[in-house]
Amino acid sequence: MYKSGYISIIGRPNTGKSTLLNCLIGEKVSIITDKPQTTRNRITGIKNLPEAQLIFLDTPGIHKANTPLNRAMVKTACDTFSDADILLLLVEANAANHPGDAYLINSLSEINTPVILVINKIDLIAKNRLLPQIEKFSSLYNFREIIPVSAKQNDGIEILLKAVEKLLPEGPSYFPFDIYTDATERFIAAEFIREKITLLTLQEIPYSSAVEVDSFKEDEENNLIRISATINVEKESQKAIMIGKKGAMLKNIGTKARLDMEELFGAKVFLQLFVRVRKDWTTSEKMLQEFGLMKSPSNNPG
Repeated sequence: MYKSGYISIIGRPNTGKSTLLNCLIGEKVSIITDKPQTTRNRITGIKNLPEAQLIFLDTPGIHKANTPLNRAMVKTACDTFSDADILLLLVEANAANHPGDAYLINSLSEINTPVILVINKIDLIAKNRLLPQIEKFSSLYNFREIIPVSAKQNDGIEILLKAVEKLLPEGPSYFPFDIYTDATERFIAAEFIREKITLLTLQEIPYSSAVEVDSFKEDEENNLIRISATINVEKESQKAIMIGKKGAMLKNIGTKARLDMEELFGAKVFLQLFVRVRKDWTTSEKMLQEFGLMKSPSNNPG
């Protein structure tokens, strides 16, 4: 019997959802930084096993949202509750009493989707602290399983994969066996650039940046990809920081992003980056829709 289904990875910001997705898939599908709210879109990672296809959804961290951008991110995550066959609720072993976890667990009370609790970052605590945490979480919700892991150390991942496969419904393969994400190469390129912005710049700059890939042209004869992308920021001062002294910051971002792209795409990459000011884009629903961070309102027939 072949099984398949969608598994949504949910949790508050910075619990390691993207690291877990990459670890489960065995490829870099989702960008990773140590800053909360790095993931903005729903990212799909596909794991093919001999008798199952597991389709994982990495989602933005669920938090109290105060801006249109953050509300759009939280909605993206919450929409997967009803789309998924299984939910993986990710919590941190080294933050056992975080109020954000209690909020999320309470929000699960009205759904029928099976939930596996994944306690991540067990490498950061003493082993004798783990059992009390498992007992505490067991009393809060009827989880199908509680599985401790360290996504960073690849510890407990095989156990988690087996638990997920066991709960999956019977079904067909939804994707070809030779792909591990349905994201386009343009989207991945934009995400790699945004990852480097997040890692290399400070304070509000990563949260005020949106990347658009303007062109993506493959030259198969020369095994070369030419990419042109624009980094959108909200203020002139942010543009100056993004470019840096004599263009040093922009060059650093471009070099690091290009190296990641070359490794993933298996080709040489020629990357051009530009910076543009789009004033207050994070509070504009029109621009959030333009950047693919908010769905356009559906045109319902009257």
